[in-house]
Amino acid sequence: MTTRLCASRFFGCNAYLASRVTAIALMSAISFDVSGSSEQLANSPRRPKAHRVARPGLWVRWIAGIRPRPIFFCTAFFALVPLTRADDQKLSSIRIGYQKYGTLNVIKAEGSFEKSLAARGTSVTWLLFPAGPQLLEALNAGSIDFGNAGEAPPVFAQAAGVNLVYFGNQPPFPKGEAVLVRKDSPIQKVSDLKGKRIAFNRGSNVHFFLVKLLEKNGLKLDEITPVYLTPADAWAALEGGSIDAWLIWDPYMTAAIDRSGARILQDAEGIAANREFFLADRRFAQAHPEILLAVRDAANRSATWVTTKPEEVVHYLAPQLGMSEQVVSEVIRAQPWGFQSISDQVVSDQQTIADTFFGLKLIPKTTHVADAVVRLPD
Repeated sequence: MTTRLCASRFFGCNAYLASRVTAIALMSAISFDVSGSSEQLANSPRRPKAHRVARPGLWVRWIAGIRPRPIFFCTAFFALVPLTRADDQKLSSIRIGYQKYGTLNVIKAEGSFEKSLAARGTSVTWLLFPAGPQLLEALNAGSIDFGNAGEAPPVFAQAAGVNLVYFGNQPPFPKGEAVLVRKDSPIQKVSDLKGKRIAFNRGSNVHFFLVKLLEKNGLKLDEITPVYLTPADAWAALEGGSIDAWLIWDPYMTAAIDRSGARILQDAEGIAANREFFLADRRFAQAHPEILLAVRDAANRSATWVTTKPEEVVHYLAPQLGMSEQVVSEVIRAQPWGFQSISDQVVSDQQTIADTFFGLKLIPKTTHVADAVVRLPD
């Protein structure tokens, strides 16, 4: 049975703790897709008691029998809820997966998010990942509670049965990803990529970009030779001449242009949105909607920090990325920042990615993106 669950951050009061009964005032509704009875939901633990075991080859497997259920949305309401023993337990810690470049790393640097949680007695552990697919492997294994990734990784993850939810995104940045070729490359147009060796990080945001770029120019995936490389390895391969082109995102894209004079053959403008998503374990999101709201607020504070004091952000990020401050400054000033709730347009765009990958047999079964969405108030 599919049940509606609405939850939101509530403001604690001493009377609540004394009486063990409270009126939960919902600022705005947050909606989840939840399968199970209301009684089961009420008695579910606030945090998983054990980590799940990571499954090898996550992106190419479908977990038999797991089927997403329809999602329902609701409006704000007030309810009297008795305080159970589980409800009385404080959230002692959270684990955040982040990448060297992205909103969560800026939130980490800005610091107020972690300080606000520490004031509530909640510690934060930050876990660094090289890219979205690896981060979502960790989410699936129960090693992190939430993190960030591009457009394609959550599509592969949802198709493989990972119990995730989207709860927000950054504004689109299509000029922040592109196909690069060497400055002396004879490749002058996209159609010249036919038969060429093209590097990209499999399952990353540029995977979809490549598919649609080829399609727009009358080519198919089987007409190029894909070379699956991480950004660091692909960078070296492009400079060394072992690949002909490289699909990559910022800040690596701008750094490669600055360092070697690599040339942009085509960016994603008009082809792919290039969004960064905030993604959480579904059970964590259901148990702790107040954390999702805190992430939303922290992302917006970080956006203000980037726009008002970009030099401070650059000084923090440049050494972590191993890039010059000039490169990092150029990237953060070009990129739009801030938190956006998941809109119908975003769901539609993600569904297009899922349908495209299924049509190409890159994922084993159709997925319904709307079944993995949490709507936060703006």
